[in-house]
Amino acid sequence: MDVLVMLEDHPEHQPLLAHVESVPMPRGAARPARDVVTLYGDANVETLALALAAAVESRRVGGERTDSVRHVGVWPGRGAVGDAAWRDASTGELVTRDLEIPFETLFETARDLLAQSGQAIRRVLAGLMMPDWPEGTRRALTLSLAPARTSGAVAIPAEAFLDRVREADALTYDSEDQ
Repeated sequence: MDVLVMLEDHPEHQPLLAHVESVPMPRGAARPARDVVTLYGDANVETLALALAAAVESRRVGGERTDSVRHVGVWPGRGAVGDAAWRDASTGELVTRDLEIPFETLFETARDLLAQSGQAIRRVLAGLMMPDWPEGTRRALTLSLAPARTSGAVAIPAEAFLDRVREADALTYDSEDQ
């Protein structure tokens, strides 16, 4: 999942924590669909993780359609609220669906994302918060996340997966002298 993360300093968006928009994949394009996450105000790792969780959950709730457009606002204590829209393939009519993701769901997904990709998320936030951005430029960095968890399963990083397989096959050993 590719995400463009932006930071806006505008306090008029308070108490909105973040805004998530999807950029659909153009027909016949080789590049994947992308989500744009805009953080407002004083961003921190938890805020960014909640916004990324809203991107993941809005894909899940709104359907994994490559042609859908999603707009979601992330609110403290309330969760994510927005909508998804796409064209019906058979009729050509515009189909819309309201999206509402409870805060508890966002919190759980954010926790999983931090467990899976916490270091990358922290690096992106640190890059956005650096003081040496040129005056007037938009603070924006890209982030690629592993595929989102499905039905409660958490993706295991490759190294950890291999370690678990080796342990299960008794291929690990304790190198300390006992």
